[in-house]
Amino acid sequence: MPKLDLETIPQTNATGYPPEFADKVQARNYRRLAPAAGLEDFGASHVVLEPGAWSSQRHWHEGEDELLVMVEGEGVLVDDAGEHALRPGDIAAFPKNDGNGHVIQNRSDAPCSFVVVGKPSTTACHYPDIDMHLPAGGPFTRKDGSAF
Repeated sequence: MPKLDLETIPQTNATGYPPEFADKVQARNYRRLAPAAGLEDFGASHVVLEPGAWSSQRHWHEGEDELLVMVEGEGVLVDDAGEHALRPGDIAAFPKNDGNGHVIQNRSDAPCSFVVVGKPSTTACHYPDIDMHLPAGGPFTRKDGSAF
């Protein structure tokens, strides 16, 4: 059946971030939708941010386009142009290679949720605000290439 039942898809708050950068995403929970639906050409996740949580560290991808649709609550998109409120029905798009680091932050007192769609990437991911880089194929390193 094409309709997905979110309650049957495992939810996790796992992160591969080094411990010193993982605190912002500890209250972020997500469900991987694409594997549950049998989709192979793109990834999709349903993300819930509890109050105070971030979607990630601010980042941009060399080889992955991302599209985000806000479903519930209110988040704040922080990017190079500033801060932008995201409310249910709002859409944000992040083209690959654009160099515009982005993050969604929940600054409200209630959870917010969104669906994000992208093509899983094996290319690099950049983190402009912190000393972290994800080279093609991983693992996370410092910007000078040294290990954590």
